Amino acid sequence: MLISLIGMPGGGKSTVGRHLARQLGLPFFDSDHVIEDRIGGSIRDYFTAHGEEAFRDLEQQVIGELTSDGDRVLATGGGAVLREANREALRERTTVIYLRSSPEEIYRRLRHDTQRPLLQVPDPLRKLRDLYRERDPLYRRTAHFVIETGRPSVPALVSMVLMQLELAGLVDASRVPSPVDRLRSHP
Repeated sequence: MLISLIGMPGGGKSTVGRHLARQLGLPFFDSDHVIEDRIGGSIRDYFTAHGEEAFRDLEQQVIGELTSDGDRVLATGGGAVLREANREALRERTTVIYLRSSPEEIYRRLRHDTQRPLLQVPDPLRKLRDLYRERDPLYRRTAHFVIETGRPSVPALVSMVLMQLELAGLVDASRVPSPVDRLRSHP
C-alpha cells in the first residue's frame, strides 16, 4: 500500500504522515527530506542558488522514485502538485489524501515560524491565500480523499484518515483504532 499526503505548506502532512505510517506499520518518507539529503543542504539554499525550475526537476525525480514501488506513507512538499507529472504519478500510483487547511488555519499555526521562506514576506496571510487559490484546485484534482483539518489533534486527524481508508476498503479494520481505544490513548 502506497499512501501519499498532499496539501498546503504547514498543513500537517509530515506530522500526520509519520503517525499514520507508525499506525500502519509502514515506512515513512518526506519528499522534502529526501531532496535535502540528496543535495546535502536546505531546499531554501538550493532554490536560491539554482532557481525554482531546477528544484521542481529534482522534486519530480524524487517523487517518481518514491512512488515507483514499495509500501510506504509519503508526505510531499506543498508545491509538488504544480507539475502535472507529479500529479499523475501520485494519483495513478498511490492513494492520495489531501489534508485541506484554510490559509487562516495555516497562518494561525505558523505565524511565529521563522524558518519557512514562504512566511518571510510583508503579508504572509495574503501569500498563503494566493497559494491556496492557485493550488487548492490542483490538490482536489489529485486527491482520492479530502480530509478537512480544521483544529483537530494529530491523533484525531490520523484516525480520520484511517477511517476513510477503511471505508474505502484499503485498510483492514483491525488497523483502525476504535473510538474507545482513541479515547483511552488520547484523553
